[in-house]
Amino acid sequence: MGGKWQLPPKGGKMESNEGIYLQNMTWAAIEERLKKNDLIIVPVGSTEAHGPHACLGEDTFLVTRMAEAVAEKTGCTVAQPIWYGSHPFHHLGMPGTIVVHEDIFIGQLRAIMAGLWNMGFRKQIYLNGHGQEYVIPTAIHQFAKRYQVPGIFINVNWYHAIPEHLQTKENGGPYETNFIHADEVETSWSLALFPEFMDMSKAVDTKPRGYLPEGHIDKAGNLLQRPIAWYGHAGCGPIEVVAFPEGVVGRATAATAEKAIPGVEAFLDYLEKLVNDILAKFPAGELPPIGELTQRSREEIEAVIKGPLKGGRSIYTIAYPS
Repeated sequence: MGGKWQLPPKGGKMESNEGIYLQNMTWAAIEERLKKNDLIIVPVGSTEAHGPHACLGEDTFLVTRMAEAVAEKTGCTVAQPIWYGSHPFHHLGMPGTIVVHEDIFIGQLRAIMAGLWNMGFRKQIYLNGHGQEYVIPTAIHQFAKRYQVPGIFINVNWYHAIPEHLQTKENGGPYETNFIHADEVETSWSLALFPEFMDMSKAVDTKPRGYLPEGHIDKAGNLLQRPIAWYGHAGCGPIEVVAFPEGVVGRATAATAEKAIPGVEAFLDYLEKLVNDILAKFPAGELPPIGELTQRSREEIEAVIKGPLKGGRSIYTIAYPS
């Protein structure tokens, strides 16, 4: 559709040699990249049922496609995504959904943070595309407590950055229904970012329901600002495999790419600004003040900042990512 951002994009970049994905680059190329831009975006997704019309990797493709677009504009790097995520109780047992235990998921994220920092990527954005926003901050804070090394570690959930673009028409947005799961909103964003993996001829609708009256428990993204977050309960509504075996909670058939494109563009603008603002404050090779972010000795921190191949030490001399 043209404009600053190509929507829908002309395919993804996960197998390209265009200098976007970390795992596709040689070590020599990575060392050159770090001299210019040491920020990396880590897409955090899931593998789960999204109805008969959508691919199981929907949450992952949402964030990889957006990370790729911003990397092309800013020169930052993108890590190959985390394909398997943590899940709330009500997803348990749904065929197509792979549930990773919270302790394992958090441990993996901590290990990724340590490995990327040791490599030189000391500004890290964890771009989340799945309903696990209550877990990722725990990993960040556990990492920070364990290692106490200076750096930037941020969790961004795309739906939190542009709430005005996810509202229903009665609240000034483009949608007929509130954002829940594999529904009008999420399917619209998928059509705007990876239509090649969607089959709208198979789309179905379901009627969302819970046990309490409306007004208490929020829906996806906590966009309605209700007293109880969508993940702040168990038992106030049925589990998905029983009540919504289709894998859709809402009106998938109402989705169109056109409804999502203004929101996608707004989010891409925001993520581009975040990357540029971080690098403007802390250009490549520069970090937040050591003395303000750690209680370890300056000697110990300066050694791991220097790194194991440059006369210093690795981050693993401080702690192992167990």
